[in-house]
Amino acid sequence: MQLRSSPSSPFGRKVKMATYILGFDDQVTPVLTDTLDPNDSICEVNPLGKIPALEDDGTTYYDSRVIMEYLDAKAGGGKIIPASGPARYEVLTHAALMDGILDAAILVIYERRMRPEDKYVASVVERQRGKIIRGLEAIAAKNPSYSNGAMPDIGEIGLACVLDYLDFRKQVNWRDHAPNLASWLADFAAAVPGYEDSMPPMD
Repeated sequence: MQLRSSPSSPFGRKVKMATYILGFDDQVTPVLTDTLDPNDSICEVNPLGKIPALEDDGTTYYDSRVIMEYLDAKAGGGKIIPASGPARYEVLTHAALMDGILDAAILVIYERRMRPEDKYVASVVERQRGKIIRGLEAIAAKNPSYSNGAMPDIGEIGLACVLDYLDFRKQVNWRDHAPNLASWLADFAAAVPGYEDSMPPMD
């Protein structure tokens, strides 16, 4: 398998962490990808030019949600995504919230970096930050805990990536809005395979 991604991509990190958790890490070759480089071959495998993209047995899978479901099925199913019933939809909804927070966080970065200074729209940034904060508060209100040794689901994988990405890019200080998640993240980081190895470059 080949995984096209970037070390700073939180969506790519979700997939990379899932490969460790499911035992596929030694079967995956990372392909460093720059979506802003017109000469990068990403558009040849994903016409949207987005990462992550996973190539396996002649087929390419994208985006991260599809890839993680594919990896779960490849591992036998029901590992990081419950196979059926209310638990499945609860986990999928939780994962969708994590993806929405990450989408908002990335839009804050794009608005700040990609637009000329005279085109910067502060109200857009604040709207996206509002989404991040409301999402964090909703998660914190459930006061989640992580059981050492339990296989994390895709929502928990996504939450770890959310918190670390906010630390990396500093769109919002999540500890101001969800301080109880600090203990959750510490427990998750200590127990989950691939957590450290998939960390974004914090320096």
